[in-house]
Amino acid sequence: MTKKNNVKTLVILSLMTALLILFSFTPIGTIPIGPLSITLNIIPVAIAAITLGAWGGLAMGCVFGVLSFLQCLGIGVPSGMGVILFGINPFLAFVQRFVPRALDGLLVGLLYQGFSKRAGNTPACFVAGFFSAFLNTLFFMSALVLLFGNTEYVQGLIAGRSILLFVVAFVGVNAVVEMLVSTVVTGLVGSALFHAKLLPVAQKT
Repeated sequence: MTKKNNVKTLVILSLMTALLILFSFTPIGTIPIGPLSITLNIIPVAIAAITLGAWGGLAMGCVFGVLSFLQCLGIGVPSGMGVILFGINPFLAFVQRFVPRALDGLLVGLLYQGFSKRAGNTPACFVAGFFSAFLNTLFFMSALVLLFGNTEYVQGLIAGRSILLFVVAFVGVNAVVEMLVSTVVTGLVGSALFHAKLLPVAQKT
């Protein structure tokens, strides 16, 4: 890797980390839409996956995971669920907050790399935005059920419903809107970076 590429990588990682910190420690990262709450934290992860590949997505996913766990401790924008899960089992709370975000960034990077070679960069940017939100929700809820599904707290949330109905009811319209926002914003930002020739264009196969 050349010195120029090293500098570009460091700049991108620094900017995306700064955005994640800003989004996690201030209300800026949360968009209230009526009763809904849309998080923007998944967007820097997707941008890192687009610009730096799978390892860049993994790095930002790890940052997101750590910041998400800190919310369980009341650091940043507090998470009521996170505080309760931390009280039940601190280690499993860390796993539930960290691993889904790390996997999300890694897989979004791989999906972007594969899709961009077949359909081009612009469509791949929108795909990366969608999957950043979709996989984050999928992994987060899967980890919640797998690690805490037998606890009194989560059983109370499930309220006798099937796991599928519980997940659909829990994420609801919020997840759909979040996927839409992530798809549009990530797609537009990523496309702008390529059109400005700040990133190399992948060759279709």
